[in-house]
Amino acid sequence: MDTRKIVRLSMLLSLSIVLSLIEGMIPIFSNVIPGVKLGLANIVIVFVLYLYSFKEAIYVSIARVLLVGLLRTGLFSIVFFFSLSGALLSIIFMYLFKKMNFSIIGVSVIGSICHSIGQVLMAILFLNNINVIYYLPYLLLLSIPTGIIVGISSKEVLKHYNKVKA
Repeated sequence: MDTRKIVRLSMLLSLSIVLSLIEGMIPIFSNVIPGVKLGLANIVIVFVLYLYSFKEAIYVSIARVLLVGLLRTGLFSIVFFFSLSGALLSIIFMYLFKKMNFSIIGVSVIGSICHSIGQVLMAILFLNNINVIYYLPYLLLLSIPTGIIVGISSKEVLKHYNKVKA
């Protein structure tokens, strides 16, 4: 990997961390459904997936989860594992749907949905309680608009980046 690419990816990783930390200060539906967020850091992940590759996107995604876990929730806490499982399932499915030529907004919505599914599956495993699955319909319902917002934002960022680069 060349030095410029490493620097760009490091800057994008930093941006995703900052977005995660800022987002953590914005209570959306936290009082109703624990852990619900807009997913602003995923704008960066989608951008990396489209501009670079799956490999770079998964590196940035995992590094973000590790570093935010270290800074905010504690490394290897239950929240860390929820975030990691959501991030991994999300990036895998976004990559698969991108390969099937879904729109960037569609890919983002799939990522948002899979992130929620990954978190609920991890919660079931950690808490050893299947009843956590009752959160899933609400999370999925909220995943669609947040995925659309992230997808539109990612599309605009990519469009602007390609204009500036040209």
